[in-house]
Amino acid sequence: MHITQYLVILLFTGLKLSKVEGRCFFNNSQQHCICLHLSEKTLRSLTRCLLATEFEFRGGNLEKYLGFLPFKLEPSVIDMLGTLMVTKVIFGELDVPEVLLASVMKFFSYTQVTMLGFESCTFLGNASWAHMAGQILPISSLRFHNVTSTSLVDRAQDFFSLSSWLESLQNLTVTQSQVARVPCGIGKMFRTLNHLDLSENHFQDQSLGSSFCQGAFPELQVLKLRRNNLISYHTICEMLQQLTSLAHLDLSENNLAASSSSSCLWQPSLSIFNLSSTGIDHIVIPLPPNIEVLDVSFNNLHSLDLSLHFLKELHLSNNKLHAVPSAKNYPALEVLILDGNLISHLSKEELWSLRHLRNVKAGLNPYNCSCSGASEIQALANIESLLQGWPQDYVCKSPPHYQGTLVKDVPVSAVHFNKAAVIVPVCAILIQMCVAGII
Repeated sequence: MHITQYLVILLFTGLKLSKVEGRCFFNNSQQHCICLHLSEKTLRSLTRCLLATEFEFRGGNLEKYLGFLPFKLEPSVIDMLGTLMVTKVIFGELDVPEVLLASVMKFFSYTQVTMLGFESCTFLGNASWAHMAGQILPISSLRFHNVTSTSLVDRAQDFFSLSSWLESLQNLTVTQSQVARVPCGIGKMFRTLNHLDLSENHFQDQSLGSSFCQGAFPELQVLKLRRNNLISYHTICEMLQQLTSLAHLDLSENNLAASSSSSCLWQPSLSIFNLSSTGIDHIVIPLPPNIEVLDVSFNNLHSLDLSLHFLKELHLSNNKLHAVPSAKNYPALEVLILDGNLISHLSKEELWSLRHLRNVKAGLNPYNCSCSGASEIQALANIESLLQGWPQDYVCKSPPHYQGTLVKDVPVSAVHFNKAAVIVPVCAILIQMCVAGII
């Protein structure tokens, strides 16, 4: 058998070879196999991974296999590949000659692999992909993390040879890979892509315009641009106008220079909006008109005065809020996250007025446990599963004699006593005034 055929079969099947030392490890409960330091000897140990549906191959030298190119599989091998149960393959910490990758990619068309990933890999050189023209692969999810390669500019023809596959790809992740833009012509090939993660790259406001040009990513619903070099809320809105199906946008961990307002209107399809860790001290308007989930946690917000009638989830943790936002502005709210602010009081009546509310997380705030403060929080905690993080995250900040005490441990009798301590002296003063004839 040709040595490359031998390697491909081993890669996916783990034939019953004689027992040898190897570095493939099988997790039976997860049906997961990981092989370290890729070599022919390592691949022989795949016999212990016969039941695996997920494979990881990490480390090793693939360049030594270039001498066996070109090659093709025998019909019997193709038939065998079709019987395998492997659905996920990850390659990590490898130098991958592109010419080798181009030669073996077509073999995935004979398998059931739906997810292919490359982590901390370096792609070497360029290769022709002409032999892939018209080839359809079962891979619907493709992931690149911390990879380096030659520039994508002027490589539209190579991608065009892959268009039959790229047109059916559903999920694409390219993270921490120093990408600054996607050439317009390449973006147009992803005709049915619905999930795109470009986090931790080098995108800037204006480069979004060419990356998401007219006709690029026409069915995209989820776009993640976390931790890039984006700064203008208004410009980002304008550059993404062509994404008419966009439902989920993540702009978190960008340093947004938020103006008080913007003339750009977000697309009505947008319902999940993440502006967390962007440094904003107020919410720029307008927000997407049909927004259902808004995440503005880890910012510098002191207040929030917005009316969002369709909002179901509001994430406000780790800001500088002194009070719970008015419930009347969010009649459909189901989830409210307020932990790590400067809130001293939770209003039982205010939160109970939210008929759909099912989850409140408001721990790690400096609660005032005098008068009715503790009793109102305790009443909210009595509603099953409403207060998340109860009781350990709810601690009294004041008055001084309760500082550091869990809110749940403040006795109801003490709360009543605090009320009496205020009312009785006032009543005594009034009585004295009556006796003196002052009133």
